[in-house]
Amino acid sequence: MSMKFTKTAAIVLAALFTTTSVAAFAADVPANIESAVKDSARPATDTERDVHRKPAELVAFAGIKPGDKVAEISPGKGYFTRILSKVVGPEGKIYVVNARNFTELPADKNYGNIVVDEAPLAQFATPEPVDVVWTTENFHDFHNPRAKLDMKAVDKAIFDALKPGGVFILTDHAAAAGHGADDVATLHRIDPEFVKKEVESVGFKLEDQSNMLANAKDDHTQPVFKLHDMTDIFVFKFRKPAN
Repeated sequence: MSMKFTKTAAIVLAALFTTTSVAAFAADVPANIESAVKDSARPATDTERDVHRKPAELVAFAGIKPGDKVAEISPGKGYFTRILSKVVGPEGKIYVVNARNFTELPADKNYGNIVVDEAPLAQFATPEPVDVVWTTENFHDFHNPRAKLDMKAVDKAIFDALKPGGVFILTDHAAAAGHGADDVATLHRIDPEFVKKEVESVGFKLEDQSNMLANAKDDHTQPVFKLHDMTDIFVFKFRKPAN
């Protein structure tokens, strides 16, 4: 077998494996979420990342539906904001909080249900009770000593912003077991068990978790920026008790 054929075969097999894996998740993705991810208004710099970030599967896992009110903490450049905006639709609302210089999307006629709050996270609050609080790959930053945040107060503010029965969706880059928040400033990672214990301490219940973004090849020793969407990411779904 030639080296050329070997490389070609490897590429084909990798493509087949990826397609099969995505299809397995996609079977549980509602049509409106698939449509939001396929939205032609999304920039190519976002859609190119979908294969690794699995936005359709993650939003489906969260259970977000048309008409929901969602608070997204630290939206970055709006990768998930665009998708969430389309999923909740015109009857829903996306409250973007802890956002800076986030002016492009609210001015975009394709996304008319986005409300921006530039207040710092220490002042987190929403204008009305929301169905979902969402933050992706940011929770470790909240623990950075330079942020000077009282995380007990932040977690409680998130809890209070939710309707009874509402959910808190949290994903982040996994640190090595037992490291707690020791790696947040250097590797931008945080220990999943540390996060679970902290969030549950204010009254949340961990309802579900997923390995859809897990990567066993990540040994948790490298800074996340070196791995370009290929880190080992944990996915937690916490629920505020209904009563």
